[in-house]
Amino acid sequence: MNKNTERERRNIARLRPHLAGCTVLLKYNGKFPLEAPCPIAAYGNGVRYTIKGGTGSGEVNSRYFVDVETGLTDAGFKITTKEWLNAYDRIRAEAKRAFIESVRAKAKREKQNILAASMGCVMMEPEYGLPLDGGGDAAVYVLSRISGEGNDRLAEPGDFKLTEAEVRDILALDRTFERFMLVINTGGPVDLTPVRSVGNILVLSQLGVETGSALADILLGRAVPSGKLTTTWASYDAYPASDFGQIDDTVYGEGIFVGYRYFDAAGVEPLYPFGFGLSYTTFRVEPTGTECGGREVRFAAKVTNTGRFPGRETVQLYLGAPAGTLVKEPRSLAGFAKTAELQPGETAEVRIAFDPADLASFDPAKAAYVLEEGDYVLYAGTNSRALTPVCVLALSETVTVRRVRSLLDDPGLPETAPEGRADAGAVLPEDLPRLALDPEKFETEEVRYGALAAVPEVLEGLSDEELALLNIGAFDPEGGLLSVIGNASKSVAGAAGETTARLQEKGIGTLVMADGPAGLRLSRAFYVDRKGVHAIGASFPESLTDFLPPIVQKFLNRKPRIPRNAEVGYQYTTALPIGTALAQSWDTGFAELCGDIVGEEMEEFGVHLWLAPGMNLHRNVLCGRNFEYFSEDPLITGAFAAALTRGVQAHKGCGVTVKHYAANNQETNRYGNNSVVSERAMRELYLRGFERCIRKSKPLAVMTSYNLLNGIHTSERGDLCKDILRDEFGFTGLVMTDWIVASGLLIQGDKYPAPDAAKVARAGHSLFMPGGKKDYRQLLDGLADGTVTREQLLQNAAHLLEVIGTLREA
Repeated sequence: MNKNTERERRNIARLRPHLAGCTVLLKYNGKFPLEAPCPIAAYGNGVRYTIKGGTGSGEVNSRYFVDVETGLTDAGFKITTKEWLNAYDRIRAEAKRAFIESVRAKAKREKQNILAASMGCVMMEPEYGLPLDGGGDAAVYVLSRISGEGNDRLAEPGDFKLTEAEVRDILALDRTFERFMLVINTGGPVDLTPVRSVGNILVLSQLGVETGSALADILLGRAVPSGKLTTTWASYDAYPASDFGQIDDTVYGEGIFVGYRYFDAAGVEPLYPFGFGLSYTTFRVEPTGTECGGREVRFAAKVTNTGRFPGRETVQLYLGAPAGTLVKEPRSLAGFAKTAELQPGETAEVRIAFDPADLASFDPAKAAYVLEEGDYVLYAGTNSRALTPVCVLALSETVTVRRVRSLLDDPGLPETAPEGRADAGAVLPEDLPRLALDPEKFETEEVRYGALAAVPEVLEGLSDEELALLNIGAFDPEGGLLSVIGNASKSVAGAAGETTARLQEKGIGTLVMADGPAGLRLSRAFYVDRKGVHAIGASFPESLTDFLPPIVQKFLNRKPRIPRNAEVGYQYTTALPIGTALAQSWDTGFAELCGDIVGEEMEEFGVHLWLAPGMNLHRNVLCGRNFEYFSEDPLITGAFAAALTRGVQAHKGCGVTVKHYAANNQETNRYGNNSVVSERAMRELYLRGFERCIRKSKPLAVMTSYNLLNGIHTSERGDLCKDILRDEFGFTGLVMTDWIVASGLLIQGDKYPAPDAAKVARAGHSLFMPGGKKDYRQLLDGLADGTVTREQLLQNAAHLLEVIGTLREA
């Protein structure tokens, strides 16, 4: 058994006991689990075409993958529907062929590069008419959907909505089989309105390498679902009518009312609320006390397993702010805690502590974070709609938590509550305990802007040309569009990029970066000769190869001529649960374990920076990249990003790159779309998760996003990347761009130009990635004409050198 196999098996064994904790049971009628493996009727596109994760940077080259058919078979089930599955294979193959041809034709018609046109393109699931003639003691219908970077989902049948065939068969199976489960193998919500009557519905999500095995474990009761939703599920027309998918300008007119904040304020009943999730067992949650030490709030509760099966429960705290001069959401998540596995009848205590200052509102008129005077109601429960008020936290005067500058070119969008019956003013029990928040305990933080890093002597001695090389990724003069999808490293096959190696004689080492929010994405195989490292086989995401002309596919898949004395190696990495699934566990300890797995593999393969975690919000459920992000809520987002960071950075020489900073919430024209967002919404929602992660776990790198923010590329905004990130949040690591390669060609429309390397450097970026001759010349021209100063390049390089020292000298 080679080293890779031992490591892979060990890591998969560590993951598997936790996978059921990432799944969410939406409906349950007591008919599961099954007593033993049995004949089972398995239908749906997800039985054989099970999705382990999203496309693009989220693709992980694991050694193998267990789909649902394999997982059930390996567990001892006898699948009775082989003929149906074979017939569906033929229907799907024809649909895929037609889809690929349509994408190619569209790219040709619009004179668009096929790689850019096809990235993230997803085929709508086809309609079909096949008889449901499989027998058995139980049945499952596995409904799969895939998405990825480059394109957004569609609110149409076959994607966000179910097809007529899917609805017909799911309802028929639920009527026919006493023991039937609808299994949702998706990276985000689908509209379950037509099948809500089904007795058992499980969000399996996309769990990485052992996805099919995890389902078998759940069906047999070897593991029990204990996840909770981190995004509200509803029909698409029930979500706020926010601007989405525009080519040039996307206006965030809903402000702070995103996700459950909107549903609560508007009084709209979702299909399944934020934080919702059932189990095979039941629980009783009994608050035992709340304390307020002047500022920190401490809550305790007893959780008892009142059912017949073992299980875990998550207790959630929400804080309702008083109505003041600022419009507010009815409640915000303030904290959470998940029990260990409880046996039937067993009781455990959970404790949750939080600082109300972390939920302060941003007052644009004062350029300050404030807690307005009044009564703050603390709620406890098991989802955002199953809450009980536990106490009132009384604040006798308004306190200013932090004073800042007005930044980000606020577009002046009005912050108004959605129309509807908001329940913020609901009558509270008269005997509700009242605790005092002491205003004197909330000291006002005064931010000092313009702090400078110490510049090492080695940098002072560099020429302008050498400084420019250090500020640009290690570019290949022959490189091109392939680098945009993460294949620009010369040291590790399939890694996304690296820093320049041209200054090694001056003691400045290189950093290697690898993609993959659900595990490292590297080439499976490579060889090493005197010229360096070379991938064996195609190195870019497999989801793109189908769209290439056959002659190009043949070229990419050709067997390379490996030199006789070359060393051949393998880089099979572990495919983890996608970001949304990981957050649905509500278990930050598991997230830290996943980070530990990534850190171990980074050490083994020589990777310094993991280009993850992704931590943008689920602003709109159609965003194609939501699968790699955690939640619609910034507290969940920050907590899970911080946990992954701790796991990775516990390994010597390993760091994370939190991304995409910021307001990257759609994939349509992602290189040139302008997010128009109020400063309040930015600070309370889209930046808050980043701040929490940075303060809690000190990630070593931050990656900016492709999009513009209020008319300026995020990578060109010094207020975002220096004033807020460094001076307000206390970030001390390096800032890099996303992979800007030929972005001018990829921008749809001509309203906004591509980012300029000199302006990016002026905004405080240590690295313009992956780097190219054009970027290098642009930076030198910017130095010559005063767009950027040498002093700024020295500051950028100082931050880079600090991270290089931290990682390479560990």
